[in-house]
Amino acid sequence: MLKNSAGRYWTVLLVNFGIVLIAVYVSLTNGVFDMTVMEVLKTLLRIHPVPEHDLVIFDFRLPRIIVAALVGFGLGVAGAAIQGISRNGLADPGILGINAGAGAAIVIFMFFFEGRITGSGWLSILAMPLFGWIGGLGTAVLIYFFAWRDGRLDPQRLILVGIAAGSGLGALSLYLSLKMNPQDFEMATVWFTGSIWNANWQYITSMLPWLVILIPIIIRKSYILDLLQLGEESAKGLGVSTEKEKNILLLTSIGIVSACVSVSGNIGFVGLLAPHIAKRLVGIHHYRALPVCGTIGMLLVIVSDFIAKTVFSPVELPVGVVISIIGIPYFVYLLFKTRV
Repeated sequence: MLKNSAGRYWTVLLVNFGIVLIAVYVSLTNGVFDMTVMEVLKTLLRIHPVPEHDLVIFDFRLPRIIVAALVGFGLGVAGAAIQGISRNGLADPGILGINAGAGAAIVIFMFFFEGRITGSGWLSILAMPLFGWIGGLGTAVLIYFFAWRDGRLDPQRLILVGIAAGSGLGALSLYLSLKMNPQDFEMATVWFTGSIWNANWQYITSMLPWLVILIPIIIRKSYILDLLQLGEESAKGLGVSTEKEKNILLLTSIGIVSACVSVSGNIGFVGLLAPHIAKRLVGIHHYRALPVCGTIGMLLVIVSDFIAKTVFSPVELPVGVVISIIGIPYFVYLLFKTRV
Protein backbone atom coordinates (compact mmCIF):
# COMPACT_ATOMS: atom_id res chain seq x y z
CA MET A 1 0.00 0.00 0.00
CA LEU A 2 1.45 3.34 -1.05
CA LYS A 3 0.51 5.09 2.20
CA ASN A 4 2.61 2.62 4.18
CA SER A 5 5.58 2.48 1.82
CA ALA A 6 9.05 3.29 3.13
CA GLY A 7 9.61 5.69 0.25
CA ARG A 8 6.55 7.74 1.16
CA TYR A 9 7.59 7.77 4.83
CA TRP A 10 11.09 9.11 4.14
CA THR A 11 9.76 11.64 1.63
CA VAL A 12 7.24 13.00 4.13
CA LEU A 13 9.82 13.08 6.93
CA LEU A 14 12.41 14.91 4.82
CA VAL A 15 9.84 17.38 3.48
CA ASN A 16 8.70 18.08 7.04
CA PHE A 17 12.26 18.71 8.16
CA GLY A 18 12.78 21.01 5.17
CA ILE A 19 9.68 23.05 6.03
CA VAL A 20 10.79 23.21 9.68
CA LEU A 21 14.19 24.58 8.60
CA ILE A 22 12.45 27.21 6.45
CA ALA A 23 10.28 28.18 9.43
CA VAL A 24 13.40 28.44 11.62
CA TYR A 25 15.10 30.63 9.00
CA VAL A 26 12.09 32.95 8.78
CA SER A 27 11.85 33.19 12.58
CA LEU A 28 15.55 33.98 12.93
CA THR A 29 15.65 36.70 10.29
CA ASN A 30 12.29 38.42 10.80
CA GLY A 31 10.76 40.30 13.69
CA VAL A 32 10.82 43.73 15.25
CA PHE A 33 14.55 43.81 14.44
CA ASP A 34 15.03 42.34 10.93
CA MET A 35 18.34 40.67 10.05
CA THR A 36 19.79 39.45 6.78
CA VAL A 37 20.88 35.87 6.19
CA MET A 38 24.54 36.90 6.22
CA GLU A 39 24.13 38.69 9.53
CA VAL A 40 22.54 35.61 11.06
CA LEU A 41 25.26 33.30 9.68
CA LYS A 42 28.06 35.58 10.85
CA THR A 43 26.49 35.74 14.31
CA LEU A 44 26.06 31.97 14.56
CA LEU A 45 29.56 31.24 13.20
CA ARG A 46 31.11 33.99 15.37
CA ILE A 47 32.51 35.92 12.38
CA HIS A 48 32.93 39.56 13.41
CA PRO A 49 30.18 39.31 16.06
CA VAL A 50 28.08 42.38 16.77
CA PRO A 51 26.68 42.78 20.33
CA GLU A 52 23.23 43.81 19.08
CA HIS A 53 23.02 40.75 16.82
CA ASP A 54 24.24 38.47 19.62
CA LEU A 55 21.50 39.80 21.89
CA VAL A 56 18.75 39.27 19.33
CA ILE A 57 19.89 35.79 18.22
CA PHE A 58 21.24 34.15 21.38
CA ASP A 59 19.12 35.80 24.05
CA PHE A 60 15.76 36.12 22.31
CA ARG A 61 15.17 34.27 19.05
CA LEU A 62 17.25 31.09 19.15
CA PRO A 63 16.17 29.91 22.65
CA ARG A 64 12.56 30.63 21.72
CA ILE A 65 12.79 28.64 18.49
CA ILE A 66 14.49 25.69 20.21
CA VAL A 67 11.90 25.61 23.01
CA ALA A 68 9.11 25.75 20.41
CA ALA A 69 10.68 22.87 18.47
CA LEU A 70 11.21 20.70 21.56
CA VAL A 71 7.73 21.37 22.95
CA GLY A 72 6.11 20.67 19.59
CA PHE A 73 8.05 17.44 19.07
CA GLY A 74 7.34 16.23 22.60
CA LEU A 75 3.63 17.01 22.56
CA GLY A 76 3.22 15.46 19.11
CA VAL A 77 4.82 12.16 20.13
CA ALA A 78 3.06 12.06 23.52
CA GLY A 79 -0.29 12.80 21.87
CA ALA A 80 0.11 9.88 19.47
CA ALA A 81 1.03 7.57 22.37
CA ILE A 82 -1.97 8.66 24.48
CA GLN A 83 -4.34 8.18 21.54
CA GLY A 84 -2.84 4.74 20.98
CA ILE A 85 -3.18 3.72 24.64
CA SER A 86 -6.78 4.94 24.95
CA ARG A 87 -7.72 3.91 21.40
CA ASN A 88 -9.48 7.26 21.19
CA GLY A 89 -8.67 9.52 18.26
CA LEU A 90 -9.99 12.56 20.15
CA ALA A 91 -7.69 12.08 23.14
CA ASP A 92 -5.17 14.82 23.86
CA PRO A 93 -2.52 15.31 26.58
CA GLY A 94 -4.57 18.20 27.95
CA ILE A 95 -7.58 15.92 28.45
CA LEU A 96 -5.64 13.90 31.05
CA GLY A 97 -5.53 16.94 33.32
CA ILE A 98 -1.74 17.21 33.22
CA ASN A 99 -1.85 20.74 31.82
CA ALA A 100 -4.34 21.77 34.48
CA GLY A 101 -2.16 20.25 37.21
CA ALA A 102 0.90 22.09 35.99
CA GLY A 103 -1.15 25.29 35.72
CA ALA A 104 -2.45 24.97 39.28
CA ALA A 105 1.09 24.49 40.58
CA ILE A 106 2.29 27.54 38.64
CA VAL A 107 -0.56 29.66 40.05
CA ILE A 108 0.25 28.49 43.59
CA PHE A 109 3.88 29.47 43.00
CA MET A 110 2.86 32.89 41.69
CA PHE A 111 0.39 33.39 44.54
CA PHE A 112 2.83 32.63 47.37
CA PHE A 113 6.16 33.66 45.80
CA GLU A 114 4.89 36.36 43.39
CA GLY A 115 6.40 34.53 40.42
CA ARG A 116 10.01 34.54 41.59
CA ILE A 117 12.42 33.21 44.19
CA THR A 118 14.97 35.73 45.36
CA GLY A 119 18.60 34.96 44.77
CA SER A 120 20.80 34.14 41.83
CA GLY A 121 21.59 30.93 40.06
CA TRP A 122 19.56 28.21 38.44
CA LEU A 123 17.05 27.79 41.27
CA SER A 124 15.64 31.29 40.81
CA ILE A 125 15.41 30.79 37.03
CA LEU A 126 13.97 27.27 37.05
CA ALA A 127 11.67 27.63 40.05
CA MET A 128 8.51 28.23 37.98
CA PRO A 129 9.03 25.38 35.46
CA LEU A 130 10.01 23.11 38.36
CA PHE A 131 6.71 23.84 40.10
CA GLY A 132 4.88 23.16 36.83
CA TRP A 133 6.68 19.85 36.35
CA ILE A 134 5.89 18.74 39.92
CA GLY A 135 2.25 19.77 39.49
CA GLY A 136 1.90 17.87 36.22
CA LEU A 137 3.43 14.67 37.56
CA GLY A 138 1.52 14.93 40.86
CA THR A 139 -1.77 15.28 39.02
CA ALA A 140 -0.87 12.34 36.78
CA VAL A 141 -0.22 10.12 39.81
CA LEU A 142 -3.59 11.13 41.30
CA ILE A 143 -5.45 10.44 38.04
CA TYR A 144 -3.58 7.17 37.63
CA PHE A 145 -4.72 6.09 41.12
CA PHE A 146 -8.40 6.72 40.39
CA ALA A 147 -8.23 5.23 36.88
CA TRP A 148 -6.86 1.93 38.22
CA ARG A 149 -9.73 -0.54 38.55
CA ASP A 150 -9.80 -4.27 39.25
CA GLY A 151 -6.04 -4.57 38.86
CA ARG A 152 -5.91 -2.87 35.48
CA LEU A 153 -5.78 0.58 33.94
CA ASP A 154 -9.08 1.43 32.28
CA PRO A 155 -8.40 3.77 29.29
CA GLN A 156 -11.93 5.23 29.24
CA ARG A 157 -11.92 5.76 33.00
CA LEU A 158 -8.51 7.43 32.63
CA ILE A 159 -9.96 10.06 30.27
CA LEU A 160 -13.05 10.68 32.42
CA VAL A 161 -10.97 11.08 35.59
CA GLY A 162 -8.58 13.35 33.69
CA ILE A 163 -11.41 15.60 32.54
CA ALA A 164 -12.82 15.80 36.09
CA ALA A 165 -9.40 16.55 37.60
CA GLY A 166 -8.71 19.17 34.94
CA SER A 167 -12.01 20.94 35.68
CA GLY A 168 -11.38 20.94 39.44
CA LEU A 169 -7.81 22.16 39.16
CA GLY A 170 -8.86 24.79 36.64
CA ALA A 171 -11.40 26.12 39.11
CA LEU A 172 -8.73 26.21 41.85
CA SER A 173 -6.37 28.10 39.54
CA LEU A 174 -9.06 30.63 38.68
CA TYR A 175 -9.91 31.18 42.34
CA LEU A 176 -6.29 31.82 43.30
CA SER A 177 -5.57 33.99 40.27
CA LEU A 178 -8.46 36.30 41.14
CA LYS A 179 -6.78 36.98 44.49
CA MET A 180 -3.44 37.94 42.94
CA ASN A 181 -2.14 41.42 42.37
CA PRO A 182 -2.67 42.69 38.79
CA GLN A 183 0.90 42.01 37.63
CA ASP A 184 0.93 38.38 38.77
CA PHE A 185 -2.59 37.87 37.42
CA GLU A 186 -1.44 39.02 33.99
CA MET A 187 1.54 36.65 34.15
CA ALA A 188 -0.73 33.75 35.14
CA THR A 189 -3.17 34.52 32.33
CA VAL A 190 -0.38 34.49 29.75
CA TRP A 191 0.85 31.14 31.09
CA PHE A 192 -2.68 29.63 30.98
CA THR A 193 -3.01 30.46 27.30
CA GLY A 194 0.41 29.00 26.45
CA SER A 195 3.43 31.17 25.83
CA ILE A 196 7.16 30.76 25.25
CA TRP A 197 8.07 34.45 25.20
CA ASN A 198 10.39 34.04 28.22
CA ALA A 199 12.30 31.05 26.82
CA ASN A 200 15.95 30.81 27.80
CA TRP A 201 18.81 28.32 27.70
CA GLN A 202 18.16 27.14 31.26
CA TYR A 203 14.61 26.12 30.29
CA ILE A 204 16.04 24.16 27.37
CA THR A 205 18.51 22.41 29.65
CA SER A 206 15.76 21.54 32.13
CA MET A 207 13.46 19.85 29.61
CA LEU A 208 15.92 18.35 27.11
CA PRO A 209 17.04 15.34 29.24
CA TRP A 210 13.42 14.22 29.68
CA LEU A 211 12.77 14.28 25.95
CA VAL A 212 16.09 12.59 25.07
CA ILE A 213 15.39 9.74 27.51
CA LEU A 214 11.62 9.27 27.18
CA ILE A 215 10.85 9.81 23.48
CA PRO A 216 13.09 6.89 22.34
CA ILE A 217 11.21 4.62 24.78
CA ILE A 218 7.90 5.40 23.06
CA ILE A 219 9.39 4.98 19.58
CA ARG A 220 10.98 1.68 20.60
CA LYS A 221 7.58 0.43 21.83
CA SER A 222 5.69 1.65 18.78
CA TYR A 223 4.78 -1.93 17.84
CA ILE A 224 2.98 -2.24 21.19
CA LEU A 225 0.80 0.73 20.25
CA ASP A 226 -0.04 -1.03 16.97
CA LEU A 227 -1.02 -4.23 18.79
CA LEU A 228 -3.16 -2.35 21.33
CA GLN A 229 -5.35 -1.14 18.45
CA LEU A 230 -6.49 -4.75 18.00
CA GLY A 231 -8.03 -4.74 21.49
CA GLU A 232 -6.59 -5.88 24.80
CA GLU A 233 -7.69 -9.49 24.46
CA SER A 234 -6.15 -9.81 21.01
CA ALA A 235 -2.94 -8.15 22.20
CA LYS A 236 -2.74 -10.54 25.16
CA GLY A 237 -3.25 -13.45 22.77
CA LEU A 238 -0.17 -12.25 20.87
CA GLY A 239 1.92 -12.39 24.05
CA VAL A 240 1.78 -8.70 25.06
CA SER A 241 1.69 -7.90 28.77
CA THR A 242 -0.89 -5.20 28.16
CA GLU A 243 -1.08 -3.67 31.65
CA LYS A 244 2.68 -3.45 32.01
CA GLU A 245 3.15 -1.95 28.55
CA LYS A 246 0.29 0.54 28.95
CA ASN A 247 1.74 1.67 32.28
CA ILE A 248 5.19 2.22 30.75
CA LEU A 249 3.81 4.09 27.74
CA LEU A 250 1.45 6.22 29.82
CA LEU A 251 4.04 7.19 32.43
CA THR A 252 6.52 8.00 29.66
CA SER A 253 3.96 10.20 27.90
CA ILE A 254 3.09 11.94 31.16
CA GLY A 255 6.77 12.69 31.80
CA ILE A 256 7.14 14.23 28.33
CA VAL A 257 3.99 16.35 28.63
CA SER A 258 4.94 17.55 32.12
CA ALA A 259 8.39 18.60 30.92
CA CYS A 260 6.87 20.47 27.95
CA VAL A 261 4.06 22.33 29.71
CA SER A 262 6.36 23.29 32.59
CA VAL A 263 8.22 25.68 30.25
CA SER A 264 5.58 26.53 27.65
CA GLY A 265 2.35 26.82 29.57
CA ASN A 266 -0.95 25.31 28.55
CA ILE A 267 -0.47 24.75 24.81
CA GLY A 268 -3.31 22.60 23.54
CA PHE A 269 -4.29 20.83 20.34
CA VAL A 270 -0.72 19.95 19.24
CA GLY A 271 -1.09 16.44 20.66
CA LEU A 272 -4.45 16.14 18.95
CA LEU A 273 -3.63 17.54 15.51
CA ALA A 274 -0.17 16.07 14.91
CA PRO A 275 -1.15 12.35 15.14
CA HIS A 276 -4.12 12.75 12.81
CA ILE A 277 -2.13 14.65 10.20
CA ALA A 278 0.78 12.20 10.46
CA LYS A 279 -1.41 9.12 10.03
CA ARG A 280 -3.05 10.65 6.98
CA LEU A 281 0.41 11.15 5.46
CA VAL A 282 2.23 7.89 6.34
CA GLY A 283 -0.41 5.46 7.56
CA ILE A 284 -1.46 4.08 10.93
CA HIS A 285 1.71 2.18 11.89
CA HIS A 286 3.20 3.97 14.86
CA TYR A 287 6.87 3.29 14.10
CA ARG A 288 6.48 5.56 11.08
CA ALA A 289 3.80 7.88 12.43
CA LEU A 290 5.62 8.84 15.66
CA PRO A 291 8.62 10.65 14.09
CA VAL A 292 6.29 12.40 11.65
CA CYS A 293 4.05 13.42 14.58
CA GLY A 294 7.09 15.01 16.19
CA THR A 295 8.09 17.01 13.11
CA ILE A 296 4.50 18.18 12.52
CA GLY A 297 4.29 19.26 16.17
CA MET A 298 7.56 21.18 15.77
CA LEU A 299 6.23 22.93 12.68
CA LEU A 300 2.91 23.81 14.34
CA VAL A 301 4.50 25.46 17.38
CA ILE A 302 7.33 27.24 15.53
CA VAL A 303 4.99 28.71 12.88
CA SER A 304 2.32 29.59 15.46
CA ASP A 305 4.89 31.33 17.64
CA PHE A 306 6.17 33.34 14.68
CA ILE A 307 2.61 34.40 13.83
CA ALA A 308 1.94 35.26 17.47
CA LYS A 309 4.93 37.57 17.77
CA THR A 310 4.77 39.32 14.36
CA VAL A 311 1.24 39.58 12.96
CA PHE A 312 -0.07 41.87 15.72
CA SER A 313 3.28 43.52 16.53
CA PRO A 314 4.05 45.35 18.81
CA VAL A 315 1.33 43.44 20.69
CA GLU A 316 2.23 39.76 21.09
CA LEU A 317 -0.34 36.98 21.26
CA PRO A 318 0.30 33.83 23.32
CA VAL A 319 1.22 30.97 21.02
CA GLY A 320 -1.52 28.83 22.56
CA VAL A 321 -4.15 31.23 21.20
CA VAL A 322 -2.85 30.90 17.64
CA ILE A 323 -2.74 27.09 17.87
CA SER A 324 -6.28 27.08 19.28
CA ILE A 325 -7.50 29.15 16.32
CA ILE A 326 -6.12 26.40 14.08
CA GLY A 327 -7.05 23.49 16.33
CA ILE A 328 -10.67 24.19 17.28
CA PRO A 329 -12.08 23.95 13.72
CA TYR A 330 -10.07 20.77 13.12
CA PHE A 331 -11.33 19.30 16.41
CA VAL A 332 -14.94 20.01 15.38
CA TYR A 333 -14.24 18.37 12.02
CA LEU A 334 -12.85 15.26 13.73
CA LEU A 335 -15.83 15.17 16.10
CA PHE A 336 -18.36 15.18 13.26
CA LYS A 337 -16.28 12.68 11.28
CA THR A 338 -16.21 10.32 14.28
CA ARG A 339 -19.97 10.59 14.70
CA VAL A 340 -20.47 9.69 11.07
